[in-house]
Amino acid sequence: MQTPWVRHAINEINADFQRSADTHLIRFKLDDFPGIHFYLKDESTHPSGSLKHRLARSLFLYGLANGWIHENTPIIEASSGSTAVSEAYFARLLGLPFIAVMPASTAKRKIEMIGFYGGECHFVADPCQLYSESERLARELNGHFMDQFTYAERATDWRGNNNIAESIFRQMSHEPFPVPHTVIMSAGTGGTSATLGRYIRYQGHDTRLLVVDPQHSVFFDYWHSRDKTLRSERGSLIEGIGRPRVEPSFLPDVIDEMMKVPDGATIAAMLQLEKVLGRRPGASTGTNFWGMMQVAKRMRENGEQGSLVTLLCDSGERYPDTYYNAQWVEQNIGEIAPWVRELQ
Repeated sequence: MQTPWVRHAINEINADFQRSADTHLIRFKLDDFPGIHFYLKDESTHPSGSLKHRLARSLFLYGLANGWIHENTPIIEASSGSTAVSEAYFARLLGLPFIAVMPASTAKRKIEMIGFYGGECHFVADPCQLYSESERLARELNGHFMDQFTYAERATDWRGNNNIAESIFRQMSHEPFPVPHTVIMSAGTGGTSATLGRYIRYQGHDTRLLVVDPQHSVFFDYWHSRDKTLRSERGSLIEGIGRPRVEPSFLPDVIDEMMKVPDGATIAAMLQLEKVLGRRPGASTGTNFWGMMQVAKRMRENGEQGSLVTLLCDSGERYPDTYYNAQWVEQNIGEIAPWVRELQ
């Protein structure tokens, strides 16, 4: 039987949702690509600042509905930052303790935001330790390990209920090309790409799903090989996307195409998009934009017209010490000039 506190918690999350407007769909054109319309779904405008706000809401509701989260239950999550920020937001809303198990290299601004929402950060040197350390803390504290990498694809209702896919297609309905030629998405948990791919098929849309994957991530190789034992010796340098192992939430069969994006190409695309928008996107958005531009080039070569949609996952204001620091980029990613030239 549902307790009064669980009923209150679910109502609080639903009320927070009702107070939030949908995120904007930004349209822009590029002179070199006539007949191709570009769209960015701006997820940085969520209250907790990123696409992961949707995921955190769904994970909390999933945990509450399944009877895993109760009054005073400590919440533990393995995250490279943005999911932890959003989960800290919802934990504070419900008055629950929150601990983020994170790589030591996580951006300083994300760490500060987790603290702002009352959460704690527990750092590990090896990204592959995130899971075991989260499980250990959950056992010792009698808490709940959210485990976004397992539950992301099943916590969201992909058929509708204002998920991100339904929102995109609804906002596109009056555009010159209302059904996108391609939707481009990067994968962290794989939950968003799963929602997009399922929804496209469920609705019968003639839209392709391209998933872009950064260096040091195994998703691209797994999509080709279906080898679930794949491992990478290091974690992705692009926070929020790419994984060193195959995650349960990543569903390869709903994806039409995958593309590996070098880290230098991601940073070059991020900086180029800043010029287009007049504000700073995060690095994972750079990965998305790189993939978008590769599709646009193909369309131009084939004489095709249509719309391309991707996500602005979070703001670049979270990364002044890393992706927007030229010295950090040179030391950690290397020369990006060749990728910049390729975008020009």
